Amino acid sequence: MTLLALWLPILLTAVGVFFASSLIHMVFKWHNSEYRPLPNDEDVRQALAPIKNEPGMYATPHCPDMKDMQTEAVQQKFRDGPVALITVRKPGAPTMGRYLLQWFALNLSVAALGGLLALQTMGLYANPHYAGHFIGLFTMIVYACGSIQESIWMGRPWSATFKNILDSLIYGVVSALVFWQFWPITN
Repeated sequence: MTLLALWLPILLTAVGVFFASSLIHMVFKWHNSEYRPLPNDEDVRQALAPIKNEPGMYATPHCPDMKDMQTEAVQQKFRDGPVALITVRKPGAPTMGRYLLQWFALNLSVAALGGLLALQTMGLYANPHYAGHFIGLFTMIVYACGSIQESIWMGRPWSATFKNILDSLIYGVVSALVFWQFWPITN
């Protein structure tokens, strides 16, 4: 039993998920409403200018030690707001080619891991329907869980998370159908 026997469904699944994602983001565009402009965008950009060459994650108010959370001064900052988690990227136009390559690599990795997991648990000549179902569920869980964690800990709106879960369901269906059709069968 080797993962090489699954190279075709792994590759086709990665391509299928990539294509589905492209439709979601470029045709249906249901994620566009998740990003709103700041009412004073230029002022915020100028305030962030000193860190523009230091990409990373920032928080305001910043509380490096949880013991400090008990102080009245820090609690007041949180009450007064704004409370924000900010990701700062390197200056320059987004390089979509790089992002899309990374996204495809993730799609390929998820398909390969799903195939490997199904291979190890069911065997190479398992019923294709069951293998596809198994991999579809695995795919949905992998893509969906990160968004849920973002809503719990990072304040991501739940509406955005539910859209990502819908995306994940679509990716799971695509994965299930591809593996169901191309899973090796005995002669």
